[in-house]
Amino acid sequence: MTDTGGPLVVIFGGRSEIGLEVATRLAAGATVVLAARRADDLAAETAAVRAAGAVDVLVREFDADDLAGHGPLVESIVAEHGPIATAVLAFGILGDQARAEKDPAHAAAIVHTDFVAQVSLLTVLTETMRAAGTGALVVFSSVAGVRVRRANYVYGSAKAGLDGFCNGLADALHGSGVRLLLVRPGFVIGRMTQGMPPAPLSSTPAQVADATVRALHRGRAAVWVPAPLAVLAAAFRMTPRFVWRRLRR
Repeated sequence: MTDTGGPLVVIFGGRSEIGLEVATRLAAGATVVLAARRADDLAAETAAVRAAGAVDVLVREFDADDLAGHGPLVESIVAEHGPIATAVLAFGILGDQARAEKDPAHAAAIVHTDFVAQVSLLTVLTETMRAAGTGALVVFSSVAGVRVRRANYVYGSAKAGLDGFCNGLADALHGSGVRLLLVRPGFVIGRMTQGMPPAPLSSTPAQVADATVRALHRGRAAVWVPAPLAVLAAAFRMTPRFVWRRLRR
């Protein structure tokens, strides 16, 4: 095992904009592992995290959809570098709603990445952190999962499932020394939503990362980004269905 001399932060989805922004904010004095597909092509991301003050930055090959690989990957990271202090699950896909309504394979792919793969990795990480008696999990849900809309019901349903799973998991972790932070952003202006007009209460990856790290340091269980989105979400739940189904987005 390598003695890193600082907390170990692992970003699953190390190429994602939000994941990288979170990594730079947690980097000071830490060893950071960026886990992503095409791990040999993370030079820019590695340099950004190192410039933010990381003791060391490592890369690992990670395919979220390869469920069988989750356990061996986490096991190898812990064996080499010690207990994970913070694990950030920053992977996911938006998919194409119109295509998903006609192509069952595409619909299943969206749900697999945004729900099934998250559940698999969270279960592996939970058992690993429980054994160590410490650790923090950061998971990104979405306002889209609060009440699933006609306009993006495939993606929204995956996020709704993830949100419910994480709420139950957080309760199961109570008293274990392991905690879970559930982040619920609204529309995030970035690569994933390129070409789409921003929705009300939009944010940037940097703003999401700022709110995430603040909530993590304060020991919060959940955070809306931006904060007023919580009020809008409450209104969503009370909107009559005949109105709700007519919303375009």
